[in-house]
Amino acid sequence: MSAKTLLVFGARHLGRTLAEELAGAGWNVAGVALSAETVAAFGKAVPDGLGIAADATRADEVDRAFAEAGERFGTIDLVVNAITARPRGSFGGGPLAESPGDAIDPYVEELVPAVFNVLRAGCRVLGERRGGTIVQVTGGSARRGMPGRGPWAAGAFATRALTQAAAQEMRESGVHVALLIVDASIESDKTRDRLQGPPDASTSEQDVVRAIAYLESQSPRAWTHELQITPRLDRWVP
Repeated sequence: MSAKTLLVFGARHLGRTLAEELAGAGWNVAGVALSAETVAAFGKAVPDGLGIAADATRADEVDRAFAEAGERFGTIDLVVNAITARPRGSFGGGPLAESPGDAIDPYVEELVPAVFNVLRAGCRVLGERRGGTIVQVTGGSARRGMPGRGPWAAGAFATRALTQAAAQEMRESGVHVALLIVDASIESDKTRDRLQGPPDASTSEQDVVRAIAYLESQSPRAWTHELQITPRLDRWVP
């Protein structure tokens, strides 16, 4: 049996950890990132993987990434979008009354188009083969607006809506589309210094990877279309 193939967008932190874990399990892996520096780091971490420099806000570059991964490995089995917004100023956009006029731009002009482009291309490519899994990763603001994070919630709500539409559209084609809501701070090289408290107050990249693997492994008789993970000592809202 030939190896399965992962195509992950956002290959810097969570995406790179996912690629490393699946490559270790025998998968083919391709990672997409905006900067050449991140692509180079991905190549060092996953020597047999394919690093692709592309801007997910551009539909033509997303299409190119799918084409390059397909040419290298053949069939794509799992598409994961782990892209996050690059905020200007405080994360989430800050209090609405104090926010500058462009605080919402990273979320609705950059993040949402990137999500749309990946879902659009993923639905087309996996739909043509009538199989596979697409996992869109987002944060807890996809479920509720929070003080100081209104702009981020606008992008996260849109992400949830796009993923729900894709999930309903692709079911009959045999494509499993799922939203993974990580309602937590993710411990990584980027966040480790500022995270305080016991480990159970945050989640790890490996825990998120296991959630993605769980979604990919599901039988069509029991698909999950929305999964939320929350650390034991973090706030959980039903």
